[in-house]
Amino acid sequence: MSTVTLENLVDIPNTPQFQELLSKDLKRISLIYFWTSWAEPCKQMNKVVEELAKAYPKLLALRVEAEEQADITDSFDINSVPTCLVIQGHALLGRIEGGDAKRLTETIAKLLGNNSSVAPQSTTSPAPPLSSEMDEQLEARMQDIMHQSAVVLFMKGEPDTPRCGFSKTAVALLRERKISFTHFDILSDENVRQGLKTLNDWPTFPQFIVKGEFVGGLDVVKEMKDSGEFDEVFST
Repeated sequence: MSTVTLENLVDIPNTPQFQELLSKDLKRISLIYFWTSWAEPCKQMNKVVEELAKAYPKLLALRVEAEEQADITDSFDINSVPTCLVIQGHALLGRIEGGDAKRLTETIAKLLGNNSSVAPQSTTSPAPPLSSEMDEQLEARMQDIMHQSAVVLFMKGEPDTPRCGFSKTAVALLRERKISFTHFDILSDENVRQGLKTLNDWPTFPQFIVKGEFVGGLDVVKEMKDSGEFDEVFST
């Protein structure tokens, strides 16, 4: 990895710093770049990401070593490197997999070329194909799960054996506040995993559901806790 030092180009050492940087300014365009030292295409993309950070000071570029920061990698369903996610707040604006430097450059230029503000929109790559389950059947099934109790947590793993750090933190938060909840392991059902991203317009997990309504992801619920809104929203 290059030793180039730019204020808006950050190598992520841990999950808390990653969450802190992303939550500082939810209107800012951020580029999350997942890489490893052994993947040959990452060598070119390293340079591309650096050049984009130089060219667009308003861009926040976060470099995430995919294997060292496994919790972050897992939370965004990263299956290969290099992968670049372009986000604004909680909206996923673009997902570029592989060493497609041209597409990444065009995506950033389109969003920041004139430094204009960008309204959140969904321009994600198509989700992996689901099984033959009909859309109506899947949505009905997801709604049933979302209404199975007053508070439902869609997470990775089980509450006592979570399979990512974000899910572990989500369970700890609910238990700390003595909130009764049921859960659903999204790793056990790819249809539900992909369907929820569309239904709730939210690309990552865990997802919190209260009285059948989507509340937000972990960062949103942590903000509720800090602001004092948590008890009102989660009171059942």
